[in-house]
Amino acid sequence: MSLCLHAQMTGKWGDQGNGTYVNPVLPADYSDLDAIRVGNDYYAISSTMQYSPGMVVIHSRDLVNWEIIGHVVDDLTRISPQLNWDRMDCYGKGIWAGSIRYYKNKFWVYFGTPDDGFFVSTATNPAGPWEPVHQLWKVSGWDDCCSFCDDDGQLYFVATNFALDPANGKKYNIHLFKMAPDGKSLIMESDSIIHQSSGSEANKLYKFNGIYYHYFSEVKPEGRVIMMERSKSLYGPWEIKQLNHVDGGVDREPNQGGLLQTPSGKWYFFTHHGSGDWEGRAASLLPVHWIDGWPIIGKPGADTIGRMVWTGTKPISSGRKIFIQSNDEFGALKPGVQWEWNYQPRADKWSLAARRGFLRLYAFAPGNWDSKRNIILRAGNTITQRSMRTPSNVATVRIDISNMADGQFAGLTHFSTTSFSLFGVKQDNEKRALVYDNNGKETLGIRIHGQYIWLRSTWNANGISSYAFSTDGKSYQSFGDTYQLTWGAYRGDRIGIFNFNTKADKGYVDVDWFRYNYKK
Repeated sequence: MSLCLHAQMTGKWGDQGNGTYVNPVLPADYSDLDAIRVGNDYYAISSTMQYSPGMVVIHSRDLVNWEIIGHVVDDLTRISPQLNWDRMDCYGKGIWAGSIRYYKNKFWVYFGTPDDGFFVSTATNPAGPWEPVHQLWKVSGWDDCCSFCDDDGQLYFVATNFALDPANGKKYNIHLFKMAPDGKSLIMESDSIIHQSSGSEANKLYKFNGIYYHYFSEVKPEGRVIMMERSKSLYGPWEIKQLNHVDGGVDREPNQGGLLQTPSGKWYFFTHHGSGDWEGRAASLLPVHWIDGWPIIGKPGADTIGRMVWTGTKPISSGRKIFIQSNDEFGALKPGVQWEWNYQPRADKWSLAARRGFLRLYAFAPGNWDSKRNIILRAGNTITQRSMRTPSNVATVRIDISNMADGQFAGLTHFSTTSFSLFGVKQDNEKRALVYDNNGKETLGIRIHGQYIWLRSTWNANGISSYAFSTDGKSYQSFGDTYQLTWGAYRGDRIGIFNFNTKADKGYVDVDWFRYNYKK
């Protein structure tokens, strides 16, 4: 227990600089991971729910140090109009788990949404550009898909139907389909159920030494565990084995992820785990031991089933640490890859060209909001990134507020679907003042007269955030009470910049820079 708390709560994580690493290797919300190796490079994808751009792609050379290189989906409205800024009613939905594979000289990403079905995109470079997403199958009640290219070039697709089956009343049937040669449609008459059990999902297909392996997870009395079945044929008969034990209160059930072999022949499993904490589902790297032809994940016990491992030797020696990006000076014509808008943004209400070196956010009214408690969930063009769980986190933004209008409120936010805080400047009757809003309870601060305001959020590994401000960029004063970062329907807490006007589509702010320094 103490090692778990040490790894997760005191902030030791990732590359330790001495040839070892501590889990998690990414202490933030990287849910629903899948990962592959191509040459000497490792690529992983993570679901993004309603955030845009969607389906983040990260890259590593050693499986411990990761950086964001891009996203697969640049326009969420190609999936559903419900994911646009004028709807904003799909929290906990949007882009769910997917798979990344490399075959036929391209990278292939398949993913699903619970209401709109399955989609596919391809790219020759995983950093993009990715082709506009193509709807593979319009269906609801399905998730956790994976594509597979067999030795003869035949494409397959595996996914879980988690909806009630009218024919037999069972849930979580795992289906296998053949796909057309272009990978853009399913051959429906090839449909076959290859497994069914409580909560069986997180599907991946592999082929090792001529044997097919179907990876999935399911719910047992001990919690959600990793399972695998193997066969000489994709249609069975299958042998089945549990690959890990879990202690949900300690290791938080590692399950979604990808099996990886290094060039030296060692095996690892890159996985998410998490069951309700504010950081979301953090990413960890576990060793894999092949025993009797089964890839046992974690440290094998006497029963040849693995358990969580919190520390290890780095798989590959590398010369430098790489960190997930956080800072942005807004000098380019696109936001940095670390940023994701809450829903597809309104294109005419933000600009990086109107004033070079600044992100301009034009204020407009939140749609369909009926109380202060949910206003940030309806405020379009809120730009966000993942909050990290490290011992020390300091996020600071400098904003030019000289063009604000009455009814406008702009500043920093932490939010989830269950809790939020807003800290910034509000203008009424042509007067501007600091305002701190903690879940709908407002605290009014001093009048602000200058052109710029500096806003800061500081939080620790326990997720306790404190806000501060400065009028000169040198001395900061704390303001308001503390705020507890929380878990929401879309997983972990987000730090973001918001700007809206409850009275009219009027006014704007220019964000000069955003700097987020976390304990590395």
